Amino acid sequence: MNYFKYTEKETEHLKKRDPILGAEIDRIGMIKREVEPDVFTSLISSIISQQISTKAAITVKERLVQLIGPITPENIEKVELESIQQCGMSLRKAGYIKGIAKSAITKTIDFGNLHKLSDEEVIEELVKLKGVGEWTAQMMLIHSLQRPNILSSKDLGIRRSIMKLYNIEDLTETEFQKYRETYSPHCTVASLYLWEISSGK
Repeated sequence: MNYFKYTEKETEHLKKRDPILGAEIDRIGMIKREVEPDVFTSLISSIISQQISTKAAITVKERLVQLIGPITPENIEKVELESIQQCGMSLRKAGYIKGIAKSAITKTIDFGNLHKLSDEEVIEELVKLKGVGEWTAQMMLIHSLQRPNILSSKDLGIRRSIMKLYNIEDLTETEFQKYRETYSPHCTVASLYLWEISSGK
């Protein structure tokens, strides 16, 4: 199992920059956040997880693996759309999965090359895919490519935690940018702690 790699260097930086978040870092301790280094597999898992519970997503993914074997573009391409749907998802979501597999096979998106691109370029590439928005692309940057400086303004858990920690009633994009600047260049580690806070830990 792979986890997002960080050390006390990042947490010490955040504690110096922001004592409020720093107190939460001390309270929570080091976090083990699972990552999937293969971007294609990670993206398919993310599509499965959209708008359903974590438990349901695990079940659907297990059924997909039982159907096709390892999650690869070629294995997805071999099976019918309806068979993917019967794993427990909408026809639209199954269509997204088939479309992503086709994009990988035709090299419309070169998944093997994404690690060479900047954060902005990765987002620009991934949002070309149906079913992939900015938030999903940002999650790929964290949970697959392990980029160090991602704080998603589209993530409700992160927004909720910032509002709770700093007693803010309305978090504007301008204010959100201030927190991004405070946490930079270790925004991803800040995100890990904000998610923990949001989950009630």
